[in-house]
Amino acid sequence: MITKPTRQHALHGLKPARPTPRVANSVEHQAILAWRLTPRDKWIIRMLHEHRVLTATQITACAFPSFRSGRQRLRELFQWSVIDRFQPAIVLGTAPMHYVLGPAGAAVLAGEYGLDVKDLGYRRDRTMSISHHQRLAHTVGVNEWFTTLISRAHYHPGEVLRAWWSETRCARHFGDLVRPDAYGRWRTASGETEFFLEFDLGTETVARVARKLHGYAHLATATAITTPVLVWLPTSRREVTVRRQLHRIWRDLDQPHRVPVATAAADRLDPGTSHPSPAEPIWAPLTTTTGGDARYPLQDLADVWSLPAPSTVNDPSAGVTPKGVLPPPEPMPPAPGPRRVSR
Repeated sequence: MITKPTRQHALHGLKPARPTPRVANSVEHQAILAWRLTPRDKWIIRMLHEHRVLTATQITACAFPSFRSGRQRLRELFQWSVIDRFQPAIVLGTAPMHYVLGPAGAAVLAGEYGLDVKDLGYRRDRTMSISHHQRLAHTVGVNEWFTTLISRAHYHPGEVLRAWWSETRCARHFGDLVRPDAYGRWRTASGETEFFLEFDLGTETVARVARKLHGYAHLATATAITTPVLVWLPTSRREVTVRRQLHRIWRDLDQPHRVPVATAAADRLDPGTSHPSPAEPIWAPLTTTTGGDARYPLQDLADVWSLPAPSTVNDPSAGVTPKGVLPPPEPMPPAPGPRRVSR
């Protein structure tokens, strides 16, 4: 849950997988998938390619009317080799199934863009290696942050997640200056807010988190674009400590107003609400003084800083995409269509 993120030290390898019959990834099978896969299935494929790993809970909350229907469809996609899966072992409780892109899914995705699978840089062993990666909890945590916004949008007309770039895509675009954990755009009836996300699980030193502001200052100078930086912390206690360091570095920047910063903590969310998300009024902007603790919802931050509407310079659809680098997928899943019979 976003209110209680899993830490990396709580992961203890993988649970043994049950033997499950799967279809071989042949040319004939890929042809059959052309009529088996729905727009929602292809959305899942694109999202897994972009964001590396999504849990069953995250996918079903975003794209299915119930967990049961989502679990059944994900099981079918796994049996068709469209997606792969693994389940981490944790200290307490049971972790949800984690899904990554499978070989048949990669073939379908490459075919849609007239590419070979090798052009996507897909290798099954490399894709599955995320299950052992030391940043697995961090990656899942970032993805949980955004999928809760997608889930919220289903229940709040007029709200929509317009863009969600992965860490890899951000590094490709801004890596010479800064490497944010994600880039996003949140739209409501009152306007649109773009932002970079720094997602902290308490594993980095406070000083290292704060020093990243220099990179964002260089980026703002190079692009002449003011993009807010949102720093998400696991606890209110750590937020107090990080804010102190952030403020010290932020106020010494040449143009601190070019790097708007706001912080929030996961434990400020009410886990008893039906859809807790970062859109709630939990964001505290950095100001020229350290006093005050006014909290704002995500959609109001642009007004707090008097920022203009986001330009198209950082828009996911802008610019030329190199071969093998696909455009970012639409974060919101497609509307449900006619039901298909899977045979």
